[in-house]
Amino acid sequence: MDHISPLLADLTLATPPALLNPHSLDLWFDGCLAKITHLITSNTPTKRPSCYSKPWWTPELTQLRGIHHHTSRLMRKNQSSPAQARVPRNSYFKAIQPAKSVHWSQFLANVDARSVWDARKIAAGRAPDRFPILENASSPTKINNTLLQHFFPPRPSPPPPLILPAFKDIPPVLPAGVSSALQKSSNTSASGPSGIPYSIWKQVHKANEQLLPSLFTPLLTHGYHPLAMKKANSIVLDKLGKPDYRTPSSFRIIVLLETVSKILERLSALRLASAARSLGLPHPNQCGSLAGLGCFHAVATLIHEVRLLQAASFKVSTLFLDVKGGFDNVCANKLATILTRGGVSAYLVAWIKSFLSKRQC
Repeated sequence: MDHISPLLADLTLATPPALLNPHSLDLWFDGCLAKITHLITSNTPTKRPSCYSKPWWTPELTQLRGIHHHTSRLMRKNQSSPAQARVPRNSYFKAIQPAKSVHWSQFLANVDARSVWDARKIAAGRAPDRFPILENASSPTKINNTLLQHFFPPRPSPPPPLILPAFKDIPPVLPAGVSSALQKSSNTSASGPSGIPYSIWKQVHKANEQLLPSLFTPLLTHGYHPLAMKKANSIVLDKLGKPDYRTPSSFRIIVLLETVSKILERLSALRLASAARSLGLPHPNQCGSLAGLGCFHAVATLIHEVRLLQAASFKVSTLFLDVKGGFDNVCANKLATILTRGGVSAYLVAWIKSFLSKRQC
């Protein structure tokens, strides 16, 4: 990134048009984002990890493999006998297993609390992938459509307004806010369709702190989430321990969103959490998605309630509910109505409503 930092520092984005509708705002955003991503992709080498990468490989194996391939070529040209080619071949393949054993022993000798689970996964081996065998779905296209219908049932969405209103007195996105959002983003998180990870966006923001704020501020000002950031790649994985795999419920889906979209989502979530707290919208026992509260506080609250009732000679039972697919079944109009009645800013309500509509997987 060092050689493109000066280019990023001099990069400026176009000014949004004066009269905006969803189409024109999408065109402006796509053009600005493409300008940034093209500069990144054209000047950054792409890492392509090979499925044949072997951590146990040694220089000795490289030498033995070269000798083995050399004698094999001589044998194919009738310049060497099969017996002469067999000796280096056997030496090469016999050296592989000791190299694996030495690497595994060294890995176990240096294992710590963080890598003990990696050791367990390596020792257990990789479980075979289970392919969906669904009823009335005989082709890959039908299987794909059946899974999409199960995970993302179609829901009607209201048409967007022809002209996007420009909300007034909107606090702009500041470089410090983007830095805070990026700081909480892991560099190892899987990237979306563009393939640009958080580590690259951190370098971009470091080189030019005004790029991302100038890209996000018009979106919040008009309460709009562009279509380019609503597209995601998805991977269907099997759930372990299921009696059979003939139903879509035996599988789970992982959605890989665009990293630049998740940065804006984090910024908006922080604004929504702050507004909800100041307006008194969360339940008193709400712990998730609120700064300073977490699992410890939820457990402490539960223990307090149980002991309080037990002290009064009551018998206490606890019911835990696992809400599945909550995000996919949120009604955008109803949520917008609840937030508006609660006093949340109109621009944030409009952005959330736009964020929840017309998503593609």
